Amino acid sequence: MDLITVALAVFFTLAVLLTCGVWIAISLLGAGLAALWLGTSAPAGQVMVTRIWGGSTSWTLTALPLFIWMGEILFRTRLSEQLFAGLSPMVSRLPGRLLHVNVFGSGIFAAACGSTAATVATIGRITLPELEKRNYSTRMSLGSLVAAGTIGIMIPPSITFIVYGSAAEVSVTRLFIAGIIPGLILLAMMSSLVTIWALWTKPQVKQDEMAAGFAEYMRVAGGLLPVLFLILIVIGSIYTGQATPTEAGAVGVVGALVISFATGMLSWKSFMESVDGALQTSCMIGFITMAAIFLTVAMAYVGVPRWIALGVANMGLSPYALIALLTLVFVILGCFLDGISIIVLATSLLLPTITQAGFDLIWFGVYLVLVVEMSMITPPIGLNLFVAQGLTRRPISEISIAALPFFCIMVVFVVILVWFPAIATYLPTKL
Repeated sequence: MDLITVALAVFFTLAVLLTCGVWIAISLLGAGLAALWLGTSAPAGQVMVTRIWGGSTSWTLTALPLFIWMGEILFRTRLSEQLFAGLSPMVSRLPGRLLHVNVFGSGIFAAACGSTAATVATIGRITLPELEKRNYSTRMSLGSLVAAGTIGIMIPPSITFIVYGSAAEVSVTRLFIAGIIPGLILLAMMSSLVTIWALWTKPQVKQDEMAAGFAEYMRVAGGLLPVLFLILIVIGSIYTGQATPTEAGAVGVVGALVISFATGMLSWKSFMESVDGALQTSCMIGFITMAAIFLTVAMAYVGVPRWIALGVANMGLSPYALIALLTLVFVILGCFLDGISIIVLATSLLLPTITQAGFDLIWFGVYLVLVVEMSMITPPIGLNLFVAQGLTRRPISEISIAALPFFCIMVVFVVILVWFPAIATYLPTKL
């Protein structure tokens, strides 16, 4: 069977399985088996055992459950409530007021936990009732929450960077550092959108969150210190070279436990809930990662990566046109696949093409994570959309429309990142 027919059969198999509601990991495994059976004579069982084991036992991936557990500890304790209390007076003078808590709170919490779903669920559970009580726009409240929550996979520690670094054999430390400036810029752009919206619409909201004075700032600053201290420990240990990402993950877990215990927020129940949540999430991501590894290996046996590289070369696309095409493809894929699957598949299938086009792999990792962020608010299966729906019971269509302006902000930032690659590559070169 010729290569094009095999590739179409594999993608058709994957599409049918996903449409039927089969688990993503099982769908990826099924597509991989179809590729091996139709395109090669390689023994599927042997390939599955050797390649999945080899790809999933990477030392780099051991950081994954550690950062997930750190995020679960913060999620299960009341540190996030202190974060809200500390931020609220500080943004009360900005146009948009408490809407900025969605943005900045998500950025700070994401930097400590590295999980977009945990960020949206934790920050949303606190801010959405307060915003509704004060008559803030529901659309802007939801849009700022689901969009800012995506920054959790850009600002280190990032679970997605760990997966990309393992798949592309790129330094996770450099990827973590590369995500700092883009994450902060994206945070500022989202906050600016909220400010512009507030100045343009002049929303009538209840004024019981009064502008705070200096004394109030000092009083509530203590609510920010625990989370900020944890961020400083994790990122600082990586940036100074004192710890690898895996070691920093262990430090982060210990730090989160110590802070939660010292502030009286850690109970045996919350501890066991954090362990259970971390196990579930780690197993889910691990299952998807292993299935995606198997599919990419199967596609490599068939020769799809080489075929894609030759096809792109024959098209004569400029680097900018290539990135524009890939952005469109990734956003469409985001309607059907989760971010981890996209990262593993894109890395394995497109790495020869990206290298041939002359792109820096650190920069491409930041770009890829940014596009995955966009996919998280792309209907119909954007992860953050479902998390917000679970919090509010509102239709996915309404939440998707609310996220659209922030999605456009991300598109603009993709253009900025392409034109100014030093945004992502400057800090890693200083290591």
